[in-house]
Amino acid sequence: MRKLALTHEILMQVEKPARYLGNEINSIHKKPTDGMVRFAMCFPDVYDVGMSHLGLPIIYDMLNRRPDVWCERVYSPWPDLDKIMRDKNIPLFALESQDPIKDFDFLGITLQYEMCYTNILQILDLSDIPFHSKDRKESDPIVIGGGPCTYNPEPIADFFDLFYIGEGEISYDELIDLYKKCKADGKSRNEFLVEAAKIKGIYVPSLYEIIYNSDGTIRERRALFDAPLTVRKVIVTDFASAPYPQKPIIPYMKIVQDRAVLEIMRGCIRGCRFCQAGSVYKPQREKQLKGLLSLAKKILDNTGHEEICLSSLSTSDYSELKPLILGLINECNKRKINISLPSLRIDEFSLDVMKLLLDVRKSSVTFAPEAGSQRLRNVINKGLTEEEILNGASKAFIAGWNKVKLYFMVGQPTEDYDDLAAITELCEKIAMKYYDEIPKEQRHGKIQISASSSFFVPKPFTPFQWAAMLDRDEYLNRAYFIKDNFRKTLNNKSLHYQYNDAETSLMEGVFARGDRKVGTVIETAYKNGAMFDAWTEYFDFDIWKDAFDACGVNMDFYTGRSRSVDEILPWDFIDVGVSKAFLIKEWEKAQMAVPTENCRNKCAGCGAAGFGGGICIEG
Repeated sequence: MRKLALTHEILMQVEKPARYLGNEINSIHKKPTDGMVRFAMCFPDVYDVGMSHLGLPIIYDMLNRRPDVWCERVYSPWPDLDKIMRDKNIPLFALESQDPIKDFDFLGITLQYEMCYTNILQILDLSDIPFHSKDRKESDPIVIGGGPCTYNPEPIADFFDLFYIGEGEISYDELIDLYKKCKADGKSRNEFLVEAAKIKGIYVPSLYEIIYNSDGTIRERRALFDAPLTVRKVIVTDFASAPYPQKPIIPYMKIVQDRAVLEIMRGCIRGCRFCQAGSVYKPQREKQLKGLLSLAKKILDNTGHEEICLSSLSTSDYSELKPLILGLINECNKRKINISLPSLRIDEFSLDVMKLLLDVRKSSVTFAPEAGSQRLRNVINKGLTEEEILNGASKAFIAGWNKVKLYFMVGQPTEDYDDLAAITELCEKIAMKYYDEIPKEQRHGKIQISASSSFFVPKPFTPFQWAAMLDRDEYLNRAYFIKDNFRKTLNNKSLHYQYNDAETSLMEGVFARGDRKVGTVIETAYKNGAMFDAWTEYFDFDIWKDAFDACGVNMDFYTGRSRSVDEILPWDFIDVGVSKAFLIKEWEKAQMAVPTENCRNKCAGCGAAGFGGGICIEG
């Protein structure tokens, strides 16, 4: 029988004890044997959030198919338990076995968003693993980073032994086989890392030296021990047959996304110039209809979830969406299960499907124009005209909806106050559509329009990677301007506007485009109390400002500065398949507000065809 790492007395003192018990339905338990590789897969945030993420379950299921590997899960202890563990010197443990993380062979940390970086140090700290790779002993786990933030791993490079760049289904088997061989041959930790750097998609930061110019930019990147100068991402080209969990773990408590997830597609054809995911997950690849319907049935049989969600960057672009939805409706109606359809473009088909699936009186339709003016939508290559937005809204109102959500982004390249004013004008036009086209006796109450804006954060491997961010005050001035305009509208009681936190956005901007000098800031901020920075109630900007000052690092160097296209960027050594020449061309077209057609209509020659799969070779 398992012995819990936490006593009943401790569990009674924390907010949600179920976060730390493990032993959930469909969790995988094995008996450790000689030669078995122990792998702790970590999501550096609270259980409620981490259990809602799709990538970790895919790797968990895939690794546990090997009889010589036991992959377990670990999440960040919430601050209430964090304090108890420090006070009582309790080591961080994996959920399945409840064994200390320090005893594992590997600690894999998925990096889904930049604001989790201090939680990486929390995980290492509570596990008694040295923060820096260079300080780790032979007995310490190999610390691996994976996920979208590895497309610029440099701010956290010192904390990791290696990074896995690309999709996890490809190189893990080779990496584990190499580890077992090196261990059997008596090779050291460093010898293993040198050999691991030869595996596709694997980046070992300690094998590189960064030389800086006097102005703080990068002059040269030197590879040591014959490490490759370029690391190319790995992706699944035969996506239809990629491994996928048929028995997802069922938590004993409510989590953020408590539902079955069916991944239908990776990548996107749209080419929005601010979107990192659309670039680094190229090319778009689909799963086959028959396989998806079969997989959905197995997942529902094995979970008992009351909702299934289709996962992709742009669900409407899945080529067999209509038969997929009809097949799911047939299966889910029998089970009385809801179907969730995020990332839909609002057109007639989408609205017809939504009307079948949703109670229109309770639900809302969502548009993501990202910009108010057509000029700025052309700059960002949104591929959505005002006419399409208004026609979509009109169809939604005729179908019975009176609630609309709109998502915008403030501070994008070339934006001016006319573009900001256009946000209010667009929302007002949508409201007027409702009152002009829906007779009073057919309305379900007043129109309700909720608009929200995030602040623009330039990301690596996008055409906007060279752009400057605005400072905190200017971001807020622009948000206040929009809010004031909303108050002046004819339908101001029906229009609501809110905006994201500007300080968090600035920090995200530093981490997204930072270099190795930022790592000292992260470590200093953590030691001064920064943790759970993605949570508003725990984020403290003053801690971060003090850390930048203490380390002599200028935040504005990473946020407020435009880059020239010939500057060596911290992530230039990574090859995502999308060429730098293409990104420069798109950056130049953005300055002229010239859009680019989507991949399905016309190939733009981005370079992703070099992977030999997906939409690049269809037909």
